Amino acid sequence: MTATAFAPATEERLALARQVADAVLFEGYVLYPYRASAAKNRLRWQFGVLVPPAWGAECEEHDFQHTECLIEPRAGATLAVEVRFLHARRRTVQRALPDGGFETVAELPLDDRVLVPWDEGAEERVELVVPVGELTGDGREFPFHKPAVEETEPVLDSAGRTVGRLVRRSAEVSGVVRLSARELDGPYRVSRLTAVVENTTPWAPPEGRAADRDAALPHSLVATHLLMALDAGAFLSMTDPPEWARGAVAACRNLHTWPVLAGEPGRTDLVLSSPIILEDHPSIAPESLGALYDATEIDEILALRTAALTDEEKREARGTDARAAAVIDLADSMPAEVLERLHGAVRGLREVTGESAGLPDEPGVPRPETPWWDPASDAGFDPEQDRVMVDGHSVGKGSSVELRPGLRHTDAQDLFLHGRTATVEAVLHDVDGTVHLAVTVDGDPGADIRREQGRYLYFQPDEVAPLEAPR
Repeated sequence: MTATAFAPATEERLALARQVADAVLFEGYVLYPYRASAAKNRLRWQFGVLVPPAWGAECEEHDFQHTECLIEPRAGATLAVEVRFLHARRRTVQRALPDGGFETVAELPLDDRVLVPWDEGAEERVELVVPVGELTGDGREFPFHKPAVEETEPVLDSAGRTVGRLVRRSAEVSGVVRLSARELDGPYRVSRLTAVVENTTPWAPPEGRAADRDAALPHSLVATHLLMALDAGAFLSMTDPPEWARGAVAACRNLHTWPVLAGEPGRTDLVLSSPIILEDHPSIAPESLGALYDATEIDEILALRTAALTDEEKREARGTDARAAAVIDLADSMPAEVLERLHGAVRGLREVTGESAGLPDEPGVPRPETPWWDPASDAGFDPEQDRVMVDGHSVGKGSSVELRPGLRHTDAQDLFLHGRTATVEAVLHDVDGTVHLAVTVDGDPGADIRREQGRYLYFQPDEVAPLEAPR
């Protein structure tokens, strides 16, 4: 069955997941410098494009997505599915004529923007609600259809006079969603849920003529992805499943999409199946002020580059698409205090408990209290004088050691040196407080050149054995 809208409880559960789903929907929609004339904006849409079957047979793109994941439904559980995609609307620009007619033009200059032809993306949704019990056996099929639409929008100048119009045309598209579930053998009551989204649009290239991708896009489902929710039961993580389910997860087939747990961390009743590989419980950065700002250093560069566009370039960007205009306006209006914060955000802090992670603790000099970014932090280190304790031996510049790489999955070149003797040239500390020994291999004919150039081999203290008396 196809519902016109989900129940309020389902809508509330999907709201947070849609924030991430929107990012998937509009990934790469328009790229810096946000102008239609830019080369990178001439080949549109790279992710989740489901093309018409007749076109898919002639190219490397696909007409379907196939998602499989594991569910533990409770008795009477209901599955809600939302298919989301963009429907390309081909926009043409027309100029008003003195006789009241219109003619199609390559651009229409206005005071604040320059309107140009462009393919806009209109969001489409297909919402389904079905009891899980009805999906056993052959499952259920849910066809959907989006009709062709033509709309016109008048273009007014600053005085309110009609100077042109925009004509938007979208082509007919159709598809089908196939849902099925099969309970797996074993002591656990777990089922494999299969969800297939397929483009069934009957469009084909004109006979005797080769059609290009641009001609197929209006008949395609763009940036296609799924949101799925259980009202009673749970999805299993496909990325980090419980040990007992790893074999069943490995047997799942996911083609052109990948399902991850969605919503707040800890929730297991929502899944986002995306053409972009994500981790479980993906989220939008809380610092985000818009499509431009996500609290990463690239935002600062992009904001400054965007603000540095010429007025003419900004006018074209504003006329390209409403989303491009929003990015330009955000860059132009960003407060100085916000711009100053665009230096990245730490997201991976963890509590230090003192427990070993499976590798020996770093021996030797204690970790510095001064932050690594403070120039004063360098004052306490001297690579040629510092020493570290290794197996009760004080090791520093000039010490003789035997190389024993391998504890940290050392690369093959270092493994070849296992058992060789070496001379320590310096004791180094990185910004994380980790100690490294710079060495030259005894008998290496290029050792003198390495010393002159400072190009040493590096090992951690637990990867060497001292060959001199304890000090």
